[in-house]
Amino acid sequence: QVQLVESGGGLVQAGGSLRLSCAASGRPFSNYAMGWFRQAPGKEREFVAAISRSGGNTYYADSMKDRFTISRDNAKNTVYLQMNSLKPEDTAVYYCAAVSSIDYTYTPHRRVDYNYWGQGTQVTVSS
Repeated sequence: QVQLVESGGGLVQAGGSLRLSCAASGRPFSNYAMGWFRQAPGKEREFVAAISRSGGNTYYADSMKDRFTISRDNAKNTVYLQMNSLKPEDTAVYYCAAVSSIDYTYTPHRRVDYNYWGQGTQVTVSS
């Protein structure tokens, strides 16, 4: 089992940047593919980005690939989401997720692919 704790959310003006962090504990972090999802009020939780257990492969939702960057530091048991050029429609609770994987290239993008979730961190982008 792995525990996930997100941080780094907050209030930012449109056009600004934020970096979210997700710290993992409980199991060897490098065994897990990691992902970021977000959920806006009244909407379904949607995929943002994923990174393989080695960090060598990433996958993004089309609408975010030009502005967001996912990365990980296995030595620090942490995955990051760098968000640039933020828009009001990026306002949401952002969640990190983990799934154990034997495939070093696996970058899952469906909610059902993940079995561990953090509690989320709020990102609010003002216009």
